[in-house]
Amino acid sequence: MVKRYGGTPVVNGLDLDIAHGEVFALLGPNGAGKTTTVEILEGYRDRDSGTVSVLGEDPGKAGRSWRSRIGIVSQTASDAAELTVREVVGHFATTYPRHRDPDAVIDGVGLGEHATKRVGRLSGGQRRRVDVALGIIGDPDLLFLDEPTTGFDPEARVQFWQLIRQLSMEGTTIVLTTHYLDEVEALANRVAVIARGQMKVVGDPATLGDRADAGAVVSWRENGRLMEMETASPDQFVAELVRRNSGNVPGLSVQRPSLEDVYLQLIGEDNSASAYRRESA
Repeated sequence: MVKRYGGTPVVNGLDLDIAHGEVFALLGPNGAGKTTTVEILEGYRDRDSGTVSVLGEDPGKAGRSWRSRIGIVSQTASDAAELTVREVVGHFATTYPRHRDPDAVIDGVGLGEHATKRVGRLSGGQRRRVDVALGIIGDPDLLFLDEPTTGFDPEARVQFWQLIRQLSMEGTTIVLTTHYLDEVEALANRVAVIARGQMKVVGDPATLGDRADAGAVVSWRENGRLMEMETASPDQFVAELVRRNSGNVPGLSVQRPSLEDVYLQLIGEDNSASAYRRESA
């Protein structure tokens, strides 16, 4: 798949294969081509070359029946200020040949107590939950989530994660873009890192970029001093420490590369340049 703007490739030979029912995350710095890629998959942007098949059809040519099987939660907030949450979600439900129960969806995104409140009176995070509700009300086979939990408080994020896991268990395929790396680790079966329109690596978040086999920093206290050792064999080193200290190693910890460390290495940026952030739910 290739897309150029003014002769400059924004998506440059990207090759994706996403399995039915998996949660697939796209990571990359600003300008990497993530949004353009997702818009091509959604059928909202034409590609210049390459073959694309989404739910068995070319999204650039697919009709309304295909589109009814797609759910989209974009970064653009919904604008239905004068309608209540129940009214707007219920209205959107009627536009699909099949749909989920509106009240169940409203509860699922954490707005059950605000169902009769006008959308214009909701907080920013609550309005974002309305966007999520509209994205899933049509019971989609494929759901695109673009920064879905922006503005969510920690409790709402955890509740949303549970909803996404449930949708995946029911067979919904989910394509996720997010700046929260803990969200990727919590939800994604696989993650692809994109830079300058090209795939850098794709794999399980836990093992991405040989993360699981990478060296680690072992730290401990010895005679009141903090000691550190970088080693490619942390398990063996810790076993030796335990043996030398008769099973008691004060302050023992083992730190392997985080997903953020691997991501930064893959895109060639240092920590200060990262567009991604850690945020615990």
